[in-house]
Amino acid sequence: MKITNIEISHHQLDLEPPFPASWDTQPRRKFPATIVRVYDDEGNMGVGSGDVMYGFDDYVHLFIGENPLDLVRHNAVLDNVSFHAGRPWPLDVALWDLAGKIKQQPTWKMMGGHDNKILAYASSGVHRTPEEMAGMALKLVEKGYPALKIRFGRTSLNDDFEILSAVRKAVGDKLTLMVDCNQGWRMPWDIQKPWQLEKAYEVSQELEKYDVYWMEEPLFRGDYKGMSALHERVKLKLAGGEMTRESYEFHTLIERECLDIIQPDVVCSIGMEGLRQLGLYAKERGVIFTPHTWGNGIGLIANCHLTAGSVGAPFIEFPLDPPEWSIERRDFMLKKPVDVDADGWIHLSDAPGLGIELDEETLEVTKSQQATYQ
Repeated sequence: MKITNIEISHHQLDLEPPFPASWDTQPRRKFPATIVRVYDDEGNMGVGSGDVMYGFDDYVHLFIGENPLDLVRHNAVLDNVSFHAGRPWPLDVALWDLAGKIKQQPTWKMMGGHDNKILAYASSGVHRTPEEMAGMALKLVEKGYPALKIRFGRTSLNDDFEILSAVRKAVGDKLTLMVDCNQGWRMPWDIQKPWQLEKAYEVSQELEKYDVYWMEEPLFRGDYKGMSALHERVKLKLAGGEMTRESYEFHTLIERECLDIIQPDVVCSIGMEGLRQLGLYAKERGVIFTPHTWGNGIGLIANCHLTAGSVGAPFIEFPLDPPEWSIERRDFMLKKPVDVDADGWIHLSDAPGLGIELDEETLEVTKSQQATYQ
């Protein structure tokens, strides 16, 4: 049994209206997706998606001819590649999907079989008015979602707090609320300085008044000293780690007691096996493991299989903010979008691998030479 081919294709879905992502000053007019397909010599194909995989062509030969089931070996090679050529982790997802199809097992079972479902929290992405946000929150309650994450980053913090107040007043205790401060990283053109410790502490004291469950990315991702100090001073939970790159960085965040909740993303950092091990370590240290999933449905479902199958979580991120960010836009490459049931659960099937099917017709008409948002 051998790996025979790896194919990488880029796609762009036109967005009208554009998506004004709260963390990006440039409204997004296209939604890119990079699709990775890996084949074996028995006719099986595994699928992954996530980062753009630019520069990976030079490393394809490291996988051709290898046993597709040697997942620990592949993860180690990809970890080395990630040092030299960006984030190649969509291939790791594709290899696990392929292995599941070979073994005729769903990925969540291969991850340990902890559970085949996971509760979702709605993750908003647009800066709306207080009335609009309150209305959206009420609709989420009606649809069974247990929690909502609100994005800060408006012109002033007073505007952000006005939004939080309006939502809490509208829903009472019917939704768990989280706040993403988006101080951990910046878009390439955004040179605004992140908050310092005292600023983050001041914000945390206001958030506690609204019974916020977690405060996400209150400081720069490498400010271990600041995060540790903040963690000692606040009552609410601190979350972060979504764009952290390497295993030792995640361990530093945990060992220095910077966070209560760690949020890696399997298509951005250290892959399926790497994050399975990290999840077990986080659980051992009393840290909640619940990935970032803000990408497309392939990355979302991969993170669900990883988390539900290994250690479980109170809930996992579910990107949703229609009309600009609907599940149909998010999952345009899939025949069936990933969705929740009436009580907010994402159910994982017993189908082999990730249990997804590509929409080949849509992929054909959205094919592109690049994967950008403009």
